[in-house]
Amino acid sequence: MRIVIAGAGIGGLATALSLEAAGFRDIRIFERADRIRGLGVGINLLPHAMRELTELGLADRIAALGVAPATLRYFNRHGQRIWSEPRGLAAGYRWPQLSVHRGRLQLTLLDAVQERLGDIVHLGQRLVGIDDGERTATATFETEQGRVDVEADVVIGADGIHSALRALRYPDDGEPVWSGLTLWRGTATIQTYLDGRTMVMAGDGEQKFVAYPLEERGADGRQRINFIAERRGAGSPDVDWNRSVDPAPIVDLFRDWRFDWLDIPGAIAAADEILEYPMVDRNALPRWTFERTTLLGDAAHAMYPNGSNGGSQAILDARTVAYQLSTAPSPEEALEAYDRIRRPATEKLLGLTRRTGPEQVMLLAHERAPQGFDDIHDVIPQAELERIAAEYKAAAGFHPDALNARSSLTVALEPR
Repeated sequence: MRIVIAGAGIGGLATALSLEAAGFRDIRIFERADRIRGLGVGINLLPHAMRELTELGLADRIAALGVAPATLRYFNRHGQRIWSEPRGLAAGYRWPQLSVHRGRLQLTLLDAVQERLGDIVHLGQRLVGIDDGERTATATFETEQGRVDVEADVVIGADGIHSALRALRYPDDGEPVWSGLTLWRGTATIQTYLDGRTMVMAGDGEQKFVAYPLEERGADGRQRINFIAERRGAGSPDVDWNRSVDPAPIVDLFRDWRFDWLDIPGAIAAADEILEYPMVDRNALPRWTFERTTLLGDAAHAMYPNGSNGGSQAILDARTVAYQLSTAPSPEEALEAYDRIRRPATEKLLGLTRRTGPEQVMLLAHERAPQGFDDIHDVIPQAELERIAAEYKAAAGFHPDALNARSSLTVALEPR
């Protein structure tokens, strides 16, 4: 079976690795960028993603890239704790949660693809057309040398939030939907906060700060962290993605957010670089699959980062489509089954992230006690806190009981 993947991001590379593990060898990836530089900031790989990467034989490599947070804590804008829960192994999962640099993860996956499949990544190839034949699909790519037609049994669009394949299937889809929030993302080396293994989220629906360690604490007590600063009404959806900005105005926005457990303006000021992004997503689609083509990852279901789940969902997509292609009677039936399994699940998750996902506890705390509280349970009952956390885990596919019990997506077949 000839399989073409558009996009060499995390989703596309994970798809190639999943297909190889299922016995497929005739795989090619076409990437529009002229080189893969491993850009970006931090990403969290949740236990359901780490299960799949472990079954692909990548756990040790990826564990070496970052830190396994043991705790997630939510705070209000006054630094008061709202909710705390264990994460990864500490929460009873059989797999950890890992916080890593997105670019380092992408390069690690690229290395694994090259080791297992050879030089299958073709750079400087922009998808511009798709033709549905009776028994195959033909993808057309624009290159420096002109247009190239590539015939395949399956074409998978893993080409991100500005997916060309999505645009070809839905020409009236329009631009990504802006939330009204602007994100400033960066990394900084600061004095270790709390225990050095805690992911923190502080704020409310108007302003928020997220941080988590990317490296182990050094001998000097300092540690590299990833952070996201967020503010409503502070930008526009038209900003240039990956635009580097001056930290001073952002430091000023958070000037009063100095807590005994973390100096937030100090962390922002210490950033190596700050990149500005509009917080956008895409509306859910009525279908991803058309004949022998389908969408995957952000191309299919770009969502807000609430819950830290975008990259993990792309990995679940990758493993599911590989499993279906290995077990269904035909490529068309495989892609329809993949669509039927993954699209409703991600549509539900998209809705939850638009309602801020598990971060809803911060909104409730602010609505009910904007000046702070003496006891959080006077504001939000324990049962309500637990329900919000459990609802999101179930929707995202990583409730510990369900994940630990779920059957494997690994398929052992002869190469084809």
